[in-house]
This record gives sequence, structure tokens and C-alpha cells, in this order.
Amino acid sequence: MEETIHITVEDQHGGIRQLEIPEGINLSLMEVLKASEYDILATCGGMALCATCHIEVLEGGEKLDPLNDAELDMLDTLPDASDVSRLACQIRLNPALDGLKIRVFGNN
Repeated sequence: MEETIHITVEDQHGGIRQLEIPEGINLSLMEVLKASEYDILATCGGMALCATCHIEVLEGGEKLDPLNDAELDMLDTLPDASDVSRLACQIRLNPALDGLKIRVFGNN
């Protein structure tokens, strides 16, 4: 039986929604957020070059792979980046991320 990955998303207005993502979908968190109609521009198409998929990890950050150099470089350019900031395009979905809680930033 296929497992489901549950991710809680807080939007820029404080609204909270839980996403249920089938395990094995082989997408990035950015792709899932865009498909779920969050305001993510993803101008660079997931190459860690634009930071328009900036999120904050509220819970479960220890489950994520470490930041890579490209992601660190982009986050350094953001005035509102914090120590829990990540780029959603650099987070590949996997069952270990079940229970992750994030905050997305709008591009309005």
C-alpha cells in the first residue's frame, strides 16, 4: 500500500492547509506547492537561481538534507531569510518528510 506524505502549509495570510502527497511522486516541494495553487513564481524552474520559492521550515527541519552551496548563496541574497529559510525547489519529497510544517511567502 502506498504511503502518504502530510505537509502542513501556512500561507502569507496565516491560512493553514494540510497537503497529502502520494509517496513516490518524485517531485520537489516547489512543484507540489505550485500544483496546489500557492503563489510560488519559481522563475528559474527549480535551479536555485531566483529564490522565488523561499519558505520557512517551522517543524521538521532536521528531516531535510543539508543546504547545498547554491541554496546557501541564494538565501544570502534575501533580506527576510532566517535560520529556518529554505528554497522549496531544493527539497525532494520523500516519506521522511511526513509531518513537515512550512510557511510560504507570497510573490504579490
